[in-house]
Amino acid sequence: MPFILVAVGVLIGVALTVAAYRWLPASRSGVLRPAVSVNAVEDLPSNPAPDYGRLALDGLRDGVVLADRAGQIQIRNARAESPTGTHHGDALINASVQRRVTQTVNGEATHESVELLDPARRVFRTSASPLPGGGVIVTISDVTEQARLDAVRTDFVANISHELKTPVGAMSVLAEALADEDDPETSRRLSGKVLRETTRLSEMIDDLLELSRIELGGEVRAEPVVICDVISQAIDRIGLVAERRHVRVHVGGETDLKVTGDPRQLVSAVANLLDNAVKYSGEGSTVDITANRLDTHIAIEVADDGIGIGPQHLERIFERFYRVDRARSRQTGGTGLGLAIVRHVAVNHGGDVSVRSEEGAGSTFTLRLPIGDHSHG
Repeated sequence: MPFILVAVGVLIGVALTVAAYRWLPASRSGVLRPAVSVNAVEDLPSNPAPDYGRLALDGLRDGVVLADRAGQIQIRNARAESPTGTHHGDALINASVQRRVTQTVNGEATHESVELLDPARRVFRTSASPLPGGGVIVTISDVTEQARLDAVRTDFVANISHELKTPVGAMSVLAEALADEDDPETSRRLSGKVLRETTRLSEMIDDLLELSRIELGGEVRAEPVVICDVISQAIDRIGLVAERRHVRVHVGGETDLKVTGDPRQLVSAVANLLDNAVKYSGEGSTVDITANRLDTHIAIEVADDGIGIGPQHLERIFERFYRVDRARSRQTGGTGLGLAIVRHVAVNHGGDVSVRSEEGAGSTFTLRLPIGDHSHG
């Protein structure tokens, strides 16, 4: 009897929680939506009397399992019946639930993560808590997205620590050598190296701030953007780098194209594509940038005749800090963040970015943006 009373209490508590939850904002727009229609009482079946506790449990996104003080499972909500949607995955989750019940029925709360790899990586968390009157309540949560974000965050911290350590360490060594150097010519040479490492560190920090702003900046501004203006501003940004390397930037394509988007982000994306092309092209070469309308999209292509990219690298070059040739990146001053910025800008605008490349024959990057309401002037 105590278990039944506790179970009923839990069901009523869950029902109240779900009722409140379902009235929370359905989206960021703040629009409220009820769990059922306005005429909820009339809409629900009247004979037999509806089991509101069961309806509440079945409406939860997480699986819920109730076991008695002997460890026997008495209640499962709909989500707990098949949490993964596959026979093999459900078997693994059910085994985890049973372990949680066994370990928790006479002890403290426990939890466990279950990782599934077929067909894609998914992570579930089973959490068990003892009930005051005896028995156990277990929740089954799909935490795949949380696990992915945690992994990305961990990799990012590890990568940025490594990337920042290199120029900082170089500056420390150079500063020590410079402090003990009396020869003016050697001092000038060491000072030049310190300046290069400082510039590299500054550019890396700027790119990190830009990437963070684009990733976490909230909603993208939606205003008419003239593609010619975007390209012109992007060329201005990389003008000094192109001049130093004696690389000419040739502009072609249509001149009256517009998209709806955030002009600052779009300039940043195109500038990073141009910067990448200029730095990996030979001195005295030409980088071509064109913009053309393709059905419902506008395609901005940046093509160079530089060193090219091997097929084994093509799928990863848009990752943060991924470099095809780290030694060359140190020479050119690349931070490994430029193409990650381009990818995020493309996603923010509902578009995509792709690359065609062949080692020794150059690369062509294509940024595709939906036209929206502004395709022509």
